[in-house]
Amino acid sequence: MISGMRFEYTDGCNKDFISLCHALDDFLNQLVGGEENRAEYVPYNTLDDIRNVIVVYDGDRAIGCASFKRYDEVCAEVKRVFICDEYRGKGISRELMKRLEKLAREKGYDYFILESGEPLIAAMGLYRAIGYQVIPNYGPYVDMSESVCMKKKL
Repeated sequence: MISGMRFEYTDGCNKDFISLCHALDDFLNQLVGGEENRAEYVPYNTLDDIRNVIVVYDGDRAIGCASFKRYDEVCAEVKRVFICDEYRGKGISRELMKRLEKLAREKGYDYFILESGEPLIAAMGLYRAIGYQVIPNYGPYVDMSESVCMKKKL
């Protein structure tokens, strides 16, 4: 357990999760030079179908999140993984992903898939370190050359 951190299991309507997703969007916009440079991805990051969310708290402050949504009968898609800047590098995202994978297994999923990109150096490093393998781009990302899609057996 990450000392002093609380992991709350919730859904896509959680106000802290929504706030963290806005912070994630701001981070991504800054990384790529504005929302217009990632406009093709925006439609795939809505919270409409997200029912499985974990929010990490340091005291009363929401400092990170991760979620997944159903992709098909055996596979769920990881969505909206984010840790506030000052909390990065402390192992929180690794613990968050471990808990998210356990939750998905409990819900009957066999695999996680996700979409990321090489500019997200820390995220890509984490996913590779915890066993995600690059796969051909799936679904809406098939024709997006900047996307890197990954998969892991749970």
